[in-house]
Amino acid sequence: MRGQVQGVGFRPFVWGLARREGLRGRVLNDAEGVLVFAAGPGAALARLEAALAAEAPPLARVDAVEPEPWAAPDLPPGFEIAASGPAGAETRIAPDAATCPACRDEIRDPAARRFGYPFTNCTHCGPRFTIIEGLPYDRAKTTMARFEMCPACRAEYADPGDRRFHAQPVACPDCGPRAWFERDGVEAPGEAVALAAAALKAGEVLAIKGLGGFHLACDATDAGAVARLRERKRRPSKPLALMGSEATIAAHAEVSAQEWSLLREPAAPIVLLAKAGAPLPEVLAPGQASLGWMLPYTPLHHLLLDAVNAPLVMTSGNLSGEPQVIGNQEARDKLAGFADAFVMHDREIARRLDDSVERVTPEGPTVIRRARGRVPGTLPLPPGFEDAGQVLALGGQMKAAICLTKNGQALLGHHLGELDEALTWEAFGQALTDYQGLFDHHPERVAVDLHPGYRATQAGEAMGLPLVRVQHHHAHLASVMGENGWARDAGPVAGIILDGLGLGPDGTIWGGEVLVGDYAGFARAGWLKPAPLAGGDAANREPWRNALMRLDQAGLSDRADALMPERPRALLRQAVAAGVNAPLSSSAGRLFDAFAFALGLAPGKMSYEGEAGMALEAAATGVRVSEGWRVDITAGEIDPAPMWRAWADAGEPVRTSAARFHEGLAQAFAGIARGEVEAGRAGAVALSGGVLQNAVLQTALLRHLDGLPVLLHHGVPANDGGLALGQALVAAARV
Repeated sequence: MRGQVQGVGFRPFVWGLARREGLRGRVLNDAEGVLVFAAGPGAALARLEAALAAEAPPLARVDAVEPEPWAAPDLPPGFEIAASGPAGAETRIAPDAATCPACRDEIRDPAARRFGYPFTNCTHCGPRFTIIEGLPYDRAKTTMARFEMCPACRAEYADPGDRRFHAQPVACPDCGPRAWFERDGVEAPGEAVALAAAALKAGEVLAIKGLGGFHLACDATDAGAVARLRERKRRPSKPLALMGSEATIAAHAEVSAQEWSLLREPAAPIVLLAKAGAPLPEVLAPGQASLGWMLPYTPLHHLLLDAVNAPLVMTSGNLSGEPQVIGNQEARDKLAGFADAFVMHDREIARRLDDSVERVTPEGPTVIRRARGRVPGTLPLPPGFEDAGQVLALGGQMKAAICLTKNGQALLGHHLGELDEALTWEAFGQALTDYQGLFDHHPERVAVDLHPGYRATQAGEAMGLPLVRVQHHHAHLASVMGENGWARDAGPVAGIILDGLGLGPDGTIWGGEVLVGDYAGFARAGWLKPAPLAGGDAANREPWRNALMRLDQAGLSDRADALMPERPRALLRQAVAAGVNAPLSSSAGRLFDAFAFALGLAPGKMSYEGEAGMALEAAATGVRVSEGWRVDITAGEIDPAPMWRAWADAGEPVRTSAARFHEGLAQAFAGIARGEVEAGRAGAVALSGGVLQNAVLQTALLRHLDGLPVLLHHGVPANDGGLALGQALVAAARV
């Protein structure tokens, strides 16, 4: 069996199946997966083969079952679990998994020896990728190595009939990790969960060590506590993630059956859910129509929520822009200014992983941030890439993630962050070493972005390997094609690629494109009319600059003057006229920023990336309009000036204006893409780029693309977190 079949209870599962069917033989791990030798009646063998994939354990992912006839002179009379074969990296390492129902029941059972134990786990749940330090995956190569199993745990570990058989993190209060409550660097006497619950109820902010790093937590119903957390972290408006029980989530959110299913997955991601029911403080997500919720995914979280009986803010424990804190001393050094106290434990975290963020759209689930619970899961390469070899792709500058290809699979790494930040750059290097070592990866070529200033590009240039430079939006296009299994020889698609910034081959900054292409190349069929990025990088943070440029282009300079009287408009216009620090850009993201500012939905300077665009989406959510505002399209260039003039003349409510903006843009981009398909130049339409995380825009695009095949992102982020997958496929296609 090939796939994610080690460290997930597969051998005892096979052992149980074989005993059920009365077969003799053995099962073992080897370098390529799980190897089974089985002998017995033909019908029983056929049932075994069928059950191996159909009845696999919850955390297993079976890619292939490969049967072979074999003469069996040397099999035991019964069925045994044999010692593992040589170590290898051809099989997958399982992602971390949320606490299973059996372990949840156990920690709440006063008669159980693990009652109230915050590190309870079994073969079907618990830490995996965050504790592994090397292959093969066994206890000696995890951060559990220092905890010697007591006789009771060892007996469970050695019993194939026990759900803890070969569960590497198995532990109990007598032999495993422990948690404690700490204030001012001193451990407080008493039980950690009870002390933490009392502190949270009293309005304090806690730093809590989890699976992939620390969270900063407070009572989500306490507006004062949330405000203190925001003030200390200098995070004035970015939405905060919440954790709650199923009953709590149901009381505060509108949850569909598909959203419940996503919340309950072993990955336990943060899921964006529409606000409903009992209101929570607006300060949790100012101006947003949804909140990000996750269920508790460790025993510590379950015990804490039981004790507090209220939803908790659970936001990443880090300094602004830095990676999440993972070490105890690192937490004391960096989070003491944020947290009143700490919940610590002594199981080391081998690699930092943020919580995954996902949402359910009318077209199904989609990943916004691919991290804990989703990595290191692999994706099959599309047909035609069977001989792609080993490619390393290094992604972009923001939402950095790397990708490795090997044996027909792509391993897209976890979200790292912005590489401008020194510690994120350090984490990038660690991830590179980490993934290559764990998966025995020896790249034959490296793929990078066109932009020479990206640190990931510079890292690739320094490797001394054959280098493939991939245009940013072509990588987005290849990413969504690859995720959907679009065959290498299936012909071109029309990609609507909308994002913030990416260097175009013409030297300008792209970001609102219709590309027609395949993995090997592309042509530009449509694009948003460029506008100056007044002030260069400052325009990415200050929406008023983009509003000024777009209003001036539309002949509405007087309206701009009235809208922003206190801004240095004359100076900026003078600089733009002189061509000083004002590169042209077709960025859709900056157009969204501009319109959000004009509607009064965005501040002059954003406090986090995407703030303006998210506010515009929130304003348009649930508003239906009969038509959008018109744009001009000339030889593929989409000019939004008529849209600005229509807005200025209409005087419509903010939410209606936001909806007309989305509808007008969707109609324009979809019209160009539809034309390419209907003319036979493309076989489907593909949607990618960070702006396509906007559910209102995606829904409008799909309405205008009705009747055409459309490729969408689901398991790979539409934003730059999916860029490396596309780069890898382009590099493989150009061999």
